[in-house]
Amino acid sequence: MDQKELIDRITREVLAKLQEQRPAAAGQGAAPAGSAPPGVPAAVKAPADLARCIDHTLLKPDATREQIDKLCAEAVSYHFYSVCVNSSWVEYCARKLRGTGVKTCAVVGFPLGSMESRSKSFETRNAIENGADEIDMVINVGALKSRDLKKVEEDIRWVLRACRAATVLKVIIEAALLTDEEKVLACQIAQKAGAHFVKTSTGFAKSGATAQDVALMRRTVGPKMGVKAAGGVRTYEDALLMIQSGATRLGTSASVAIVTGQKTQDSY
Repeated sequence: MDQKELIDRITREVLAKLQEQRPAAAGQGAAPAGSAPPGVPAAVKAPADLARCIDHTLLKPDATREQIDKLCAEAVSYHFYSVCVNSSWVEYCARKLRGTGVKTCAVVGFPLGSMESRSKSFETRNAIENGADEIDMVINVGALKSRDLKKVEEDIRWVLRACRAATVLKVIIEAALLTDEEKVLACQIAQKAGAHFVKTSTGFAKSGATAQDVALMRRTVGPKMGVKAAGGVRTYEDALLMIQSGATRLGTSASVAIVTGQKTQDSY
C-alpha cells in the first residue's frame, strides 16, 4: 500500500469513527474516569481541574510588558502549565517564572511557518538558551499542500535538532488551512520526525481548534503522542469538549475564564 492509499484509508476510518462516536456535548460533564488521554486528569470535576493542561497564551504583536507581567502572575496564581509567548519575551518570562513550577513556551516560525528552516532552527536555539522549556513551531503549510513531504519533515527535524533532550516540541499543523487528508499526513510526518505533540492552530488563521480536528489528530497519532488544541478555546465548556475529543494540552488566552467558569471575548 503506497502512502496516498494509507492516508486515504486512515482518513476514511477516522471520519467514520467520528460519525459513530461524536464527543459528548459541552456541559454534559467530564469523560469517565480512566478514559482521559495521557496528561489529563482522569476526572475533571471542576474548571480548576484543567489548569495544569493549559498553556496560558499571549501572542499578540502589540503585547506590552504590563500584559506579560499579568500573564506570568496569572500563570503562577492559577497553576497553569506554562506561559506561551513570542520568542522576544522568553528571557523575561523565564526569569520571572524561575522557581514557580510554571514553564516557558516559545512559538517559532510564527504565525506563518513559511520561513527558511535554518531561521526556525536559530530561533529555537536562541529561545532555549534564553530559558524556553517548550517550543511550538509552525509547519511549512505550503510545502505540505505542494506534497513536498520531505521538506515538511526536514523542516521539523531542523527545529528538533536545535532542541535539548528535555525540550518538548509541539508542531502546529494549522488545521484550518488543510483538508482532512492533509491533517492526517501532517500528523504522521510530525510523529515520524520525533515531535512530542501536534497542535491544531496558531490562532491567527481563519479558524482555530475544532473537536473534529482534535479527534482526527488523536486517532492519527495514537494514545502516546500529545495533542494540543489552540485557537478559539474560550470557555470551560470549550476546553472540556477538546479534552473529551483527545486533547492533552490547551493553548488559550482565556485561561482564567476557563478555570473560573467566567465568560470572555478573548480571541486566541
